[in-house]
Amino acid sequence: MAHELKTGGDRGYLRIATEEAFATAEQLDAILRLVKEGKADKGTVSLWGFYGTSPSERTTFIRERLLDLGELRIGAMDAAGIDKAVLALTSPGLQSLHDVEEAKGIAARANDQLAAACEKYPDRFYGMTAICPQDPEWSAAELKRGKNELGFHGVQVNSHTHGAYLDEEQFDPILRTCAEEGIPLYIHPQGPPDGMIGGMVEAGLEGAVFGFAVETSYHALRLLTTGVFDRYPDLQLVLGHGAEGLPFWIDRLNYMFNAGVRSQRYERLKPLKHSLHHYLRNNVWGTTSGLPSPASIKLMIDVMGEDRVMYAMDYPYQYVPAEVELLDDMDLPAATLKKFYQSNAERLFKL
Repeated sequence: MAHELKTGGDRGYLRIATEEAFATAEQLDAILRLVKEGKADKGTVSLWGFYGTSPSERTTFIRERLLDLGELRIGAMDAAGIDKAVLALTSPGLQSLHDVEEAKGIAARANDQLAAACEKYPDRFYGMTAICPQDPEWSAAELKRGKNELGFHGVQVNSHTHGAYLDEEQFDPILRTCAEEGIPLYIHPQGPPDGMIGGMVEAGLEGAVFGFAVETSYHALRLLTTGVFDRYPDLQLVLGHGAEGLPFWIDRLNYMFNAGVRSQRYERLKPLKHSLHHYLRNNVWGTTSGLPSPASIKLMIDVMGEDRVMYAMDYPYQYVPAEVELLDDMDLPAATLKKFYQSNAERLFKL
């Protein structure tokens, strides 16, 4: 049954949305220039060649709302009963750019802009640091600046960086800093790299409909299966969109991973200290961005534990206030609903 959506905790919990996007004009200009010059990969061309230029009602809404860190966003939160939002620079961040100095400059200025918005709305907005994995040492320093100077609560990496992934040795400064500084690492999708995308664009399946989850779950599995969490047992990984499907697959993934280790077919696959189930319940958090499905959320809770599943809306790409009503009415204990909407996010992001 529909009910009025209000902020302020009238149902016994605050609602914290944990994967909400913003952009800067400078970032979007740089990405669109890359597309125009023919220097972007196929995924970026498809995504931002459309979202960056289409005059449709949906794309115009999204561009306008991405660039807003003020009253439009606050009004949308109020209308959906969202008390607080954890904000991050929209995909692909600056990871598509080839000029590393330009990318670092835009990322740093975006962080400053987000910090100013969080200072203006301290009870509503919380920030995640944007980095430039093309320069891992700079990114590690920017992570520390984000936490210690700007007051940010995590970092968002938009999956691959020109087809390279965070389990690769050159990115260890980023993982090490996240682990040592207690910075949650949110891996967010972007389009699959050219080496993976195949015929997805032609099939209309390269984006959020399918390709995002394929590429990001692949990234997460690279971390899970190569000993990253044995090396950094305190590292906390966050995955959106139902933890990118991993809870549904985890039994098969674990069985076949161990079969692969025993076969000695793969140089990269070595025995781990724990099962993949263990890492999913101790190092991974899942959010529900774009997946307002009670059945899926209950599966996540069953597999990952009720202390590791959090609400997210995916604003402004999937702004559907009615989903909040639906999830408010999930058949879950009141204490579990409070964890889902509020307490888990407060604990992970130290809000």
